[in-house]
Amino acid sequence: MHSPSLITTDPAMSVPGLLAARLERSPDSTLVERSSALGSVWTPMSTRSFVDEVTAVAKGLVARGVEPGDRVSIMSRTRYEWTLLDFAVWAAGAVPVPVYETSSAEQVAWILSDAGVRLAVVETAAHAAVTETARTGLTTLQDVLVIDENAVASLVAEGRQVDDEEIERRSALAGMDDLATIIYTSGTTGRPKGVELTHGNFVSLTLEGVAGLGEVVATPGARTLLFMPLAHVFARFIQVLCIPSGAVLGHTADTKNLIGDLGTFRPTFILSVPRVFEKVYNSAEQKAAASPARLRLFRWAAQTSIAFSRAQDEPRGAGVGLRAQHALADRLVLRRLRAALGGAAEFAVSGGAPLGERLGHFFRGLGLQVLEGYGLTETTAPTAVNRPGATLIGTVGPPFPGASIRIGEGGEIEVSGAHVFRGYHNNPEATAEALHEGWFRTGDLGSLDADGYLTITGRSKEIIVTAGGKNVAPAMLEDRLRGHPLVSQVVVVGDGRPFIGALVTLDAEMLPGWLTGHGLPPMDLATAARSNAVLAALDRAVERTNEAVSRAESIRKIAVLPADFTEANGYLTPSLKVRRAAVLRDFATEIDALYAR
Repeated sequence: MHSPSLITTDPAMSVPGLLAARLERSPDSTLVERSSALGSVWTPMSTRSFVDEVTAVAKGLVARGVEPGDRVSIMSRTRYEWTLLDFAVWAAGAVPVPVYETSSAEQVAWILSDAGVRLAVVETAAHAAVTETARTGLTTLQDVLVIDENAVASLVAEGRQVDDEEIERRSALAGMDDLATIIYTSGTTGRPKGVELTHGNFVSLTLEGVAGLGEVVATPGARTLLFMPLAHVFARFIQVLCIPSGAVLGHTADTKNLIGDLGTFRPTFILSVPRVFEKVYNSAEQKAAASPARLRLFRWAAQTSIAFSRAQDEPRGAGVGLRAQHALADRLVLRRLRAALGGAAEFAVSGGAPLGERLGHFFRGLGLQVLEGYGLTETTAPTAVNRPGATLIGTVGPPFPGASIRIGEGGEIEVSGAHVFRGYHNNPEATAEALHEGWFRTGDLGSLDADGYLTITGRSKEIIVTAGGKNVAPAMLEDRLRGHPLVSQVVVVGDGRPFIGALVTLDAEMLPGWLTGHGLPPMDLATAARSNAVLAALDRAVERTNEAVSRAESIRKIAVLPADFTEANGYLTPSLKVRRAAVLRDFATEIDALYAR
């Protein structure tokens, strides 16, 4: 399936070229809004002011000895300075290399060594300490700068003697085929691979995004608040997309205050992963659980929202009665949830994992159209996405403009297009395995319907084959069960076993409210994992999950673990994917117990 390209590109275009075009087109338009210390006031910054600051920092990089093609790493939470440094490194003709701010010294050492990083910029003194620990044996790394210790101001001061013309010259060096960044996949197994993305990957995909999703990202007043890690390709793509789209960009690193920041920034479109949407829904349900009457009202409103959304997919639409119920549900419940997301958001783009039909319909009925999409680091983020007015909930949409998708051997999704990476850094074997005759083998499984809409069914390496020979894709079961307020993570097991089982962890944030709503005393995760009431609720959730599959594919038994999976204990990647191999290895005893007589 192919979606025609909507753009023509200049081979000399680059990411700095996108910024230069924005400056020429609308120098006084607001490009960024920066928050105050408390996050309650957002100060606009024009395109001209942003370009001036980018140029000043780029001059500092030049004064520091950074040459065209050199690698400069950035290790930080999501904040304005990341975007500033990214564009400054590009303006200096160099290559930014993102590093997750949660990375260990071993991971940092691997990335800096493999990429050949010359200058490392980190956010905090703690990040600097980790980087210094990793520095032993690194021959290319010359210095470490700390954002919280005035790294930006120091670069600006050091660069005052560098001519503006030198930055203009360097900004024009790169073309579409030149390397723009190396992003190391967080990886659920093995060492991270460095994905080489070109300026052409970013330029083509962002311009296609403006042309194909203009209603979302390029309307007058469009604005978005970035809270996902900028070390991840999705947030990085959106950061660049806002340049040609004209949208206003904001940043927040404090996800604990995300609802407050959304309320003051008032984004028109939101970018997130399904887990955030699950949290929004579950938190609202938990607040309502304080009163049986309020809980009944919330659940009625949620069911009405879902029914109203489903009716939009029917030829006759919603009937008079359903429209009246929806209007009442909106007045009593739904509008408050919209307000919690800032009150101005019409669209959200969700990626990283399946959202699920229930949540997709709930949020559309709420008035927030979630455009579920699919992509990987190797595709510079989206390679398929639903469109406004052409959304099929439960799918990740048709190919992105300019992209082609086909289903290869064994049901594997294969992708081609100008947005596909050029190879893995210093890893020709992995490159040859992934890229074949212009097609990227994703490792994901899926299907295309008659209209070209893609449905993701799982990972080829995660397919479970039971002792009875039944092939089971765990993703759908895991996603459905994870929708319960009590559940944080799920790992479905059963390879070579007589039936399907699952390891479940509890959500520490949702547990207290759930216990209170069910008249139960406070308890920690370990105690809750043994509670008859909690286990009974999870059994009911498993029954609902199994309604979507055959008996052979259904979960028969679960084991509730006494602690959650986190980055800190090594069971989650920085992009919040479960490290399945590590879980299967370390919880082998618990898995065996599921199948003991």
